[in-house]
Amino acid sequence: MDSALRVQARPGKRALLLTTLAVPLTGWTVHALALHRRLADARKDRLSGLPCRPEFTAYGERLLRTRQRNALHVLMLDGVDFKAVNDTYGHAAGDTVIQTMGRRLARWSASRTALAARLGGDEFAVCAVFRPSTALAEITELREQLQQPLQHERHTLRLDVSVGIARVADLPGETMSRILRGADTAMYKVKTGEATFPYLATRADAYVETVNGRRAGRRGTHTPARAA
Repeated sequence: MDSALRVQARPGKRALLLTTLAVPLTGWTVHALALHRRLADARKDRLSGLPCRPEFTAYGERLLRTRQRNALHVLMLDGVDFKAVNDTYGHAAGDTVIQTMGRRLARWSASRTALAARLGGDEFAVCAVFRPSTALAEITELREQLQQPLQHERHTLRLDVSVGIARVADLPGETMSRILRGADTAMYKVKTGEATFPYLATRADAYVETVNGRRAGRRGTHTPARAA
């Protein structure tokens, strides 16, 4: 083979070598992406499709370290008489309610700097950044969206949701755990009629005493407190 042919052959060999190397790299990339998706799915609540408490807390803590801190709002959402849906129409209807809540919250959060999560049962939470001038209007709109009736089989299910709001600007220096507790207390006050929506948590709400880490009235507070 003369020198001209040898020069022309070299690029072809290089291309073949690069292609050969690319095959296992591509295979590994696909595997890594699939593994990442499985891990992400494992961290989601299977029924609602939303993240769970650890991801929600981590998201809020990250925002607390940014310049958006004072625009951050934490919402606690709790279904009113969701148990009656299970008792009246069966657990499949209750599952439909949770799934619908999950879809509505996910759709609402997707267009905002926000994350919605299912904390357990019919308890949901939202971390969202709002402009002060529009915050209460946006939260009211979300509440109205969540309370829209839904169909299950031949039944129309009507939803009622209590919402508590903790505004980080009102709780300077507090941790995500305290802020969430404030939102939970605010929600409970709205749910029991002690306060009317929209009610903003105070520092006292963030420091309400708990049993087993739960505000009085929550499931789990009927058992003795764990030893320190």
